[in-house]
Amino acid sequence: MDTYDVTRATAAATSIATAQGLPADNAIVLHNSNKLALRLTPSDVFARVAPVGQEVAEFEIELAQRLADAGSPVATLEPRVEPLVYKHDGFAITLWTYYEPAASHLTPAEYAEALEQLHAGMRKVELPSPRFTDRVAEAEETVENPDRSPKLADADRAFLIRTLRDVRQAIDDRGAAEQLLHGEPHPGNVLSTKNGALFIDFETCCRGPVEFDLAHVPDAVCKHYPNVDQKLLDDCRQLVLAMVAAWRWDHTDQFPNSRQFGNELLHSLRQGPPWPTLDTLAKRLNLP
Repeated sequence: MDTYDVTRATAAATSIATAQGLPADNAIVLHNSNKLALRLTPSDVFARVAPVGQEVAEFEIELAQRLADAGSPVATLEPRVEPLVYKHDGFAITLWTYYEPAASHLTPAEYAEALEQLHAGMRKVELPSPRFTDRVAEAEETVENPDRSPKLADADRAFLIRTLRDVRQAIDDRGAAEQLLHGEPHPGNVLSTKNGALFIDFETCCRGPVEFDLAHVPDAVCKHYPNVDQKLLDDCRQLVLAMVAAWRWDHTDQFPNSRQFGNELLHSLRQGPPWPTLDTLAKRLNLP
């Protein structure tokens, strides 16, 4: 979000928290892209804020509650208020428990174990959800429409469209087992807390092979996850690179250094395998 929207979104979140009896004299921005993550003090609440219509917060709340009930490693909703999507000044706000960071970072083995536990919990949850191919279709629409990606060169546009379609089809043709997935379990969506590893942000949940989730995490984590189909993982990594590249060229994208990241993704895709992981590219560009 730009500075003006951050100010408005922060005011909306603090207003909602205060109205619910949670003192919010100070707001600390923890993450800012298309959505805003805030720590509200002194009540110590984690608030997620998005423009109304650009979120699926009701689905996220229901899924998070079901996963918590199943004992999955997920962040829980703020227990002092009703588990609702609060709306104010054009923003949708959800309130979550704030967790103090652990003194040490997650090891790859701990990350993999938590993701495996999350997947096990998700197999117990029955909720209507999109398939991973629906998310690919959203990326294709961004690239196919020059009005949505006006700065994308024609040659790169054609290359991305072809890559998205071909790799999606290759994954479909493998006929791998599918289940409910996080959708984007990258390091930015897993907290290292005193309670252990906890996953957040379930708006991207979809059904697909577990390798689609693994394509978002560091390679060292994948090495600790059991029974991975390496060829399928390679295909999923290529697909995820192409999807993220499409979103970085969306004219509404507010990811930091989006054009720089978009160009690096295109370069990596054109170079061919072995496919780099997202965290490797981010480190290469000194991105958060």
